[in-house]
Amino acid sequence: MAGARLSPVGSKRLAALALIVVAGLAATACAAPQARRLKRFEATLAAQDSATAALRQWCAAEGIADPSKIIAVPVRDAVRAEPDELRAALAVSADEPLGYRHVRLVCGDTVLSDAHNWFVPGLLSAEMNAALAATDTPFGTIAAPLGFRRERLTSMRGPSPDCPPETVLAHHALLRLPDGRPLAFLVECYTAANLATPG
Repeated sequence: MAGARLSPVGSKRLAALALIVVAGLAATACAAPQARRLKRFEATLAAQDSATAALRQWCAAEGIADPSKIIAVPVRDAVRAEPDELRAALAVSADEPLGYRHVRLVCGDTVLSDAHNWFVPGLLSAEMNAALAATDTPFGTIAAPLGFRRERLTSMRGPSPDCPPETVLAHHALLRLPDGRPLAFLVECYTAANLATPG
């Protein structure tokens, strides 16, 4: 009808609908770069057997800190209960001693990962075991001379049940020696700081 006007109620509804559409478009515009960054982050992790090496590369490429050095900050809590599948995954008996490390992998002052690592001390040298016990050097750096390779078991966007709520990506993985023997079982919880826009 030419010249028809909306009632006050209709105008309010139309304005509310317009606000919802604009908010939705804005959310989509914000989500798209985050989704692209997450995809690039996943690709960076997938390209490396060592999460430490991948995080060092990501930290440098994204300008998170300079220098892009990764430090393993120990979390001094009680030893976490072993996952049900742990000993089968590591191919060890029920009474074989295992090492355990809970650390936050930090670049500069930014926490990039909260990680739990159960490992077989008998497959490491005495010097490696001592460094794991007494230094803030990441496991991947200490064990790198062994030439381990990564076998990803699970990958989940968002927190898995054994990760903090703010996790954006969760991995379970095995590290294997070149002869196939399992060296370590990892639970890796990657933080939202990896997706933050620098500056």
